[in-house]
Parts: sequence; C-alpha cells; structure tokens
Amino acid sequence: MTAGAEAVAVSSPMSLSSPQVFLSRMSSQQKMGFMLAISAIIALFAGGWMWSQAPDYKVLFSNVSDRDGGAIIASLQQMNVPYKYADGGGAILVPAKEVHDARLKLAAQGLPKGGLVGFELMENQKFGTSQFLEQVNFQRALEGELARSVQALAAVSSARVHLAMAKQSVFMREQQKPSASVLVNLYPGRTLDPQQVTAIMHLVSSSVPNLPIKNVTVVDQTGSLLSKTDESNPGTGLDPNQLKYVQALEQSYVKRIEAILIPIVGQENVRAQVAADVDFAHSEQMDERYKPNQTPESAALRSQQTSESMTSGQGEGGVPGALSNQPPAPATAPITTAAATPPNQAPAPGAPGQAGVEPATQAVPSLPVNTRKDATTNYEVDKTIQHVRKQVGGIRRLSVAVVVNHRKVTDEKGIASMQPLAEAEKAQIMDLVKEAMGFSRERGDTLNVVNSPFTDIAKEPVPELPLWQQPEMIELAKEIAKNVLIAALILYLVLGVLRPMLRRMSQPPAEAPALLTGNSEDQEAAPALQQAPQLSQYDEKLALARQMARDDPKMVATVVKKWVAGHD
Repeated sequence: MTAGAEAVAVSSPMSLSSPQVFLSRMSSQQKMGFMLAISAIIALFAGGWMWSQAPDYKVLFSNVSDRDGGAIIASLQQMNVPYKYADGGGAILVPAKEVHDARLKLAAQGLPKGGLVGFELMENQKFGTSQFLEQVNFQRALEGELARSVQALAAVSSARVHLAMAKQSVFMREQQKPSASVLVNLYPGRTLDPQQVTAIMHLVSSSVPNLPIKNVTVVDQTGSLLSKTDESNPGTGLDPNQLKYVQALEQSYVKRIEAILIPIVGQENVRAQVAADVDFAHSEQMDERYKPNQTPESAALRSQQTSESMTSGQGEGGVPGALSNQPPAPATAPITTAAATPPNQAPAPGAPGQAGVEPATQAVPSLPVNTRKDATTNYEVDKTIQHVRKQVGGIRRLSVAVVVNHRKVTDEKGIASMQPLAEAEKAQIMDLVKEAMGFSRERGDTLNVVNSPFTDIAKEPVPELPLWQQPEMIELAKEIAKNVLIAALILYLVLGVLRPMLRRMSQPPAEAPALLTGNSEDQEAAPALQQAPQLSQYDEKLALARQMARDDPKMVATVVKKWVAGHD
C-alpha cells in the first residue's frame, strides 16, 4: 500500500498539468468563463491589429451639391475605393494614399460639375425642339460656362451668371444692348481687388456679343457692389491704379538710393523715404501766333495779279430828253467810190488818195477812251502753330529724406564707439543721392540728408513652437498612445483575468479530509489524498475520484472495502 500511495503522489501532478485533466477539473461555469476570456483576448488582438491597420482618411471633396455627391459616390463604388462622410455629409473622405488618384480619375469623368451645366446641355437636344427653346438652352449653357470660368479664381468659392439678352430686331433704333449680372461667393477671409473685378467684367463682356463692359454688374455674397466705375462716383479723383503707380515709383527711388549707399555705410545704417508729386492730368494745348507785319521789301511775295481795261463811248452833250439818249447813227459809206486799182497799176488821175484830190465824204470825229488798271499783290504772313500734349504721370516734384547712421569706430584698445561722419563724407553722400534720384532744381526737388545715431531696436524673440504642439509629434503621440492602449488592455486581460483564473484552478487543496480513521492503510493513503487539490464542488470531487480510480485501482478498491466494512 505504501508503494501505491507513492505512485499516486508522483503521478498526480503530471496528470494535472495536461490540458485534458485541466479541462476535466473545470465546472461548466468555469469552462464558459475560460472560453469567454480566451475569446476576449483573441478579439482584442484582432481589433488592435485592425485598428493599427486602419487607413487615415483625408478630404476628397467638400461643399459638394447633392447631385455631384451622388455621382462621386457612384464612381467611387465602381473604382472600389472606400469612403465615408464627414461634416454632416458635406465632405467625402477617402484613404489618404488614394486621394490624388481618385481626384484625377473623377476629373477625367468631369466630376464634380459644381451644380452648373455648360455646353454639354446642347448635346442632349431633342428632335423637334423649337427655336425659342434652343435659344434658352444656349443662354443657360453660356451662363454655366461663364460661372465655371469665374469659379476658377482662387478667391471665388462659387459663382452665378445671369444674362439679359434682348430680342433681335431688324430696326437699328429698336436694338438694345445685352446686360449681365455676376454673383460671386468668396471664401472666408478672401476679397477681390479692383483689378480682379475688372477682369471678371472684361471676361463676361468679351464672351457675349455686343455686351459693353459698363453693362456688367458684379456683386458678392454680402450684397456689396464690386463693379464700381468712375462714372458712379465722380469728383473723387481717386484711382487705385494711380495710387499703386505712385507707390511703385517712390519705392523704386528708395531702392536706388539705398542700393548706392549700402556699400558705403552698411546694410542697416541707411534709411530713405521719397515723396513724389505726380501729374495725372490729361492736358493738350494748341497755340497759333502771328508776327507783326513786315515791309514789302523784306516780305516774301506770295502772289501778284495785274489787270488793265480800256473802254470807249459817245461824248456827252445835247438837249436833255429822248433825242439826246438815242444811240449813235451807224457809219455810212460815201455815195461814190473809186474803182479798185490793181496793185501793179498806178491810180488814175483825179482818183482819191492822190495829191490835190479830196475825198467825197467828210471825216468822222474821234470818241473819248477810258483806261483802267488794277494790281493785286499778296505777301506771306508769319504764323506759328504749336500743339503740346503733356505726358500723363509725369513727375512734378520729388522730396527725398535720407538718414545715415554714425560710423562705428574701434580704437586701439578694441573699444567700439559711434562717431558722426565728416563733412566731406556727408557732401559725397548728398552728391550720390542727387545723381541717383535725378535731382532737378528747376523742377523744385528737395533733398535732406541727416547723419544721426540709430537707436538699437531689440528684436522680439519669436517663441519656438513647443515639441508637443508640433503636428508631426502630435500624430506620432496619437499612434504611440493607440498602440500602448492596445497593449495595456491585452496585458490586463492576460495578467489580471486569465492568469489568476488558471492559478486558482491549478492550486492543490490545503489538506485532504480524513477518509479513514484508526487504520494504518488509511494513514498510508492520507498523504496521497492530501496532495490532491481541494475541490469544493461535487463535479470536481467526482472527476478527482475517477482519475484516482484510473491511476491506482488497487488503492481505491481497498478504500471502498474499508468503507463497506466500517458500515457493517
């Protein structure tokens, strides 16, 4: 019996260490708890691994319309790209590594469209569409294309364009110019400068036939009118372009002055300011002058005209009345005339024309003759015509102020001190500045150069961003915290739940109850029973008894015989 007891004592620990013995010693509730603990640990491991492998989602598109959102989601599903929503459905998120790829693929499909329709509306024309409907669709398409163009600006979030197209007429007097209205929705903190507003007006005006730029109105989301023209605010005399021109002109002079003085006095030892008086007036002058009249001898002859006329008439006389106003009597020939004499034959004696022979008729008295002479002489007149147009943006006057710091001097002992410049150096600096600015005394320019010590301005140190506030460190801390949390939960389940459970199940009983009393065989079996684990439940005791019966059936038979003999 002693050898059997020792066999029980040796074989019992080995049997308890096997999984089958360990599970057989458990009750149904302990088995259920053990399985739940193992399942929780496995689920925790799986959840931690999936959590660590979860992709980081980034915004793909935000502030999209419902129509564009549905089209984007359908395309993402076709491309097998995971997605989720954020900000109440106003933003679509995809994994960070697929953001750019998804954007390029969606852009190839024309998404997002921004809720606007362009000329693709003309591709779905139905058969039998009326001319009026075609015109309406064309206007809608043109408005959509213009709105897309305006939305391309960096400061514009969305835009709408309204076109008022007048009906065409064959009568010129009844034709009306079209007009346009542009509503822009700007990003928070963004504004449009006047040049950008003018660019939008020119863009719309150039896209619509016969649309003057003055008929284009630009309004922002707050209702402020952005397309203000000079005609709407006359008399102010303020032009942003002119102000920018003056500022750029002054800064150019400042850079020129500092660039020529910095090599002499140092980088931080000179300051210059320039005030320019610029003339933006549009003026034209036309002058026509005549010199005093000159003498005919020294004047240049331009033209000369001379005319002479002679007239003859009847002499005055006679009795006043009708008879004296009669026209003169016609001339009459003599009654008898001599025959014509041949040219080679001498005249006959007694013929007219010979000496001593008188003609048959008397001589007619001569009438008075009137003579008239006219002379016209034209000389050149000296005249000077001068047309002067002044240049817009010309400089009327320059005022320049330059401050130069004292020179730093180091003595023999190495002690540095600031000393003023010599008069010769100041004169040299003044001459250089005059040449750099184009000094003109006739124009009224002024220049003032001052040599004065500069006050050291303590630079405010810029605080460095703490390490724990840097974005990279924040992301790293989140990742580390996530992994530490997973490890802590697993360690807690293993060390705090599973290990105490296994330890309680594997602990032997403190002292086995005395099965036999008063016999030496019972005393020999007692140590083996004391080494068995203390079980409090019926199933555990039954399982232990069965195990002992399988391991040492002789010893169990002896104990049973003693129990039976004792009852007798």
